Amino acid sequence: MNTQGIHHITALASDPQANLDFYAGLLGLRLVKQTVNFDAPDVYHLYYGDEQGRPGTIITFFPFPDALRGKRGAGETSAVAFSVPAGSLEFWLQRLSHAGRDANGPQERFGEKLISFDDPDGMRVELFADLSVNGTDAWSTGPVDASHAIRRFHGVTFTHGELGRAAGFLTDVMGFTSAEREGARHRFLVGPEEAQAKIDVLVDPTATPARQSAGSVHHIAWRAKDDDEQLAWRKNLLRAGASPTQVIDRSYFHSIYFREPGGILFEIATDPPGFAIDEAVNALGTRLKLPPWLESERQLIERHLPSISAPTPLKADA
Repeated sequence: MNTQGIHHITALASDPQANLDFYAGLLGLRLVKQTVNFDAPDVYHLYYGDEQGRPGTIITFFPFPDALRGKRGAGETSAVAFSVPAGSLEFWLQRLSHAGRDANGPQERFGEKLISFDDPDGMRVELFADLSVNGTDAWSTGPVDASHAIRRFHGVTFTHGELGRAAGFLTDVMGFTSAEREGARHRFLVGPEEAQAKIDVLVDPTATPARQSAGSVHHIAWRAKDDDEQLAWRKNLLRAGASPTQVIDRSYFHSIYFREPGGILFEIATDPPGFAIDEAVNALGTRLKLPPWLESERQLIERHLPSISAPTPLKADA
């Protein structure tokens, strides 16, 4: 079986307003859904993506206001990468500098230029100059000019103490293709060309186990086109010796979860029904949305959630 690439990536954060200011204000992603962690509804679940919140563009956060920073190490997704149009990296270096954010680069990896920086909780973010997205549409009314705006995920980096079991799972079970190697970094590809994700496994035998908290990626979700394909994935995972959960309704997609051999939490998420099932596209992310089974608790939930407001845009010359 082959997945169509990354559906979404979910991470942990601390201050929800700082998270909103960074991802919507600075990086220019659209807040496409304000909801809560369905398993812990006293915590926000904030979704950012392109104008419509299409799979392959969505990064989400559980912001726990009192959370300490996580510890980087083995068994984690150690970097999240986005694609921007070729020729945009200088714009992003200036924009980050204007906002007081340090950035590294440009540098080169597997023949592609990138810059890297940390989000407010220390999560590593990378921007790749990607010719394949030059002709794709961007959010025309977003805070970043469409000619430079983030288009979609470029990929992720996993850090593992050894390669063998993780590589075998990616290729033999998940259908990834082994591509290239640069030193300790091994690249795998997944998805069709227009949505291809580049998955790097960075092998570090000296790395101690990661500890998840603010600034850590919680899980990465891969795409299933519908419920039937997701069930086929579940059967395939069971045959491979994995332990996927039952299907869970996340309102905007259906999910199953399991861990790859190195301990990273994976999800298979369906493309439908999407984020417009409870809000019009032009109103996405404008108010707190709750699933039907939590609606009766709205007043209590709203009372306990910290207030957030729209981020202050950077000046027009940034």
